[in-house]
Amino acid sequence: MDKSVVFCIIVILTTFLNIIHAKKYDPSNCEVCIKFVGSFIQSLEPDDFQSPQKIKDAFMKRCETSVGKDNSFCYYVGGLKTSAAKTVNTLVDPISWKMPVEKICEKLFKVDSQICDLRYEKVVDLKEFNFEKSKVRDLKKIIERWGLECRGCTEKRDYISLIKSNMQKHDPEAAAFLQARGEL
Repeated sequence: MDKSVVFCIIVILTTFLNIIHAKKYDPSNCEVCIKFVGSFIQSLEPDDFQSPQKIKDAFMKRCETSVGKDNSFCYYVGGLKTSAAKTVNTLVDPISWKMPVEKICEKLFKVDSQICDLRYEKVVDLKEFNFEKSKVRDLKKIIERWGLECRGCTEKRDYISLIKSNMQKHDPEAAAFLQARGEL
């Protein structure tokens, strides 16, 4: 066989395999986009839908106060001043057309597949949480989520005591449960 024919066959097969294994949009894997865009749409006034510019301004304002994975989503879409990409119109126009959230996220996925790679951190159920067997990084995540700072914490027991002393304020249900068991 001629080398050029073999080369063409290899190129065609490689292209075909890449198409088969390409990432596909799955709404269940796009939780940050669906939740953030859904809550953003709920926050809009009915007359805001008439103007894409109003939607864009409201989105940029919402992104200024976003934190965590929501902030990363805003960065990918172009809702922050520091964003490298400026694909915010891919989001704004479908919102003005009242397109469903899942379809909006699918459009965004086609522009940047990283958008659906974002996941929210799992929220720890402190009623069933074993403080003694936990890792320090898990304790630090709880403290960070509550917006606290552990100054002078050097040992695991320091983090545990900070969490337990603030549990009544941040998770009263878990505090009552642990108090009933005599662990608080």
